[in-house]
Amino acid sequence: MSISKEKTRVLYIISGELFAGAERVQDLLALRLPHYGYEVGFVCLKQGKFSACRASAVPLFELPMRSKFDLTPAWEIARIVKRDGYALLHSHSPRAAMVGRLAAWLAGVPMVHHIHSPTARDTESSWRNRINTVMERVSLVGVAKLIAVSQSLNRYLRSQGWSAQKIVTVANGVPTSGPLPDRPEPGPEWVIGCVALFRPRKGLEVLIETLAKLQQAGRSVRLRAVGAFETAAYETAIKALALRLGVQDAIDWVGFTQDVNTEFAKMDVFALPSLFGEGMPMVILEAMAAGVPVVASDVEGIAEVLDHGRSGLVVPAGDADSLTAALAELMGGKYDWKIMRKDAYRIQTERFSDRCMAEGVARVYNGTIGMNTAQDRSRAYSVISQLDQSGRM
Repeated sequence: MSISKEKTRVLYIISGELFAGAERVQDLLALRLPHYGYEVGFVCLKQGKFSACRASAVPLFELPMRSKFDLTPAWEIARIVKRDGYALLHSHSPRAAMVGRLAAWLAGVPMVHHIHSPTARDTESSWRNRINTVMERVSLVGVAKLIAVSQSLNRYLRSQGWSAQKIVTVANGVPTSGPLPDRPEPGPEWVIGCVALFRPRKGLEVLIETLAKLQQAGRSVRLRAVGAFETAAYETAIKALALRLGVQDAIDWVGFTQDVNTEFAKMDVFALPSLFGEGMPMVILEAMAAGVPVVASDVEGIAEVLDHGRSGLVVPAGDADSLTAALAELMGGKYDWKIMRKDAYRIQTERFSDRCMAEGVARVYNGTIGMNTAQDRSRAYSVISQLDQSGRM
């Protein structure tokens, strides 16, 4: 694809409350899509970290919802689309899909929706998962395309009844900062790293139990935990577990940081023992780009990224014994640490770069823009104008 001089405008509808993997995808697309003829703007439905943490400097509109089912931002979004010439809406969560679908109809433009994780198993709350699944399903009736970040999510969507023709898989991608830096082999102490928004589905309990098992086996190890906790209650429970297992002094709680590359440089191996709810974790790709070998659980799209024994190690979810064994084998030399980091880096640069991701999304846009006729847009703009005049917007 060549760089276009005149760019088509796409408006992203996102939550905006957090800055985790999905938000990293959104920010990177805003940075990279101009290379493929598209310019992004953001609508945030919640006030939070995204506006402060993003690297992109594109337009951002904060239109917070007053409640979970508040649709009033849709009218303002439609007005922004009309005023600023956006040709497409792109939503990134069930709530964003609900608001975006109405806004797309009002504005007379098509909408695509990004699936970052399986909605039916996205949280620890079964009732919340059911509500979000129903809300997402109803909201996406008539959507132009669904973008799944992994083949696992593609299969999930088809199991939910979506047509295969409606779904496009575009793998996540991250930047590669440059040539793989040389690093000495670890030892005698190994630093196990984990970067995440710490919540129960990330399996942090499994990792702390693994840390204790490795120490009991005579391994010299530390855990470097980078990220914020979702709730204070969960943080209290996790730190109590570390104290009970006697590993509290072997854990560095770093907290949230935007400079993850500096943190990766301090890690000898990266572990992500997720229990469920992963599409294609950005943090695994970032570790690979930094040349840090990855050990992760076999959930959703993770196994699509890691070639077990070559570019990383894959273990059963929720199994501390298996995670302990895999890390011990890497530390003990069963797997060549230097070769593994080189293979991980090569695969990331070839298949999971931010440019590959942006190019795939641009292809979706190319096949979607213009699906609505001029008559449809004229009718929608007439509705917006009438509502403006009646004072309902």
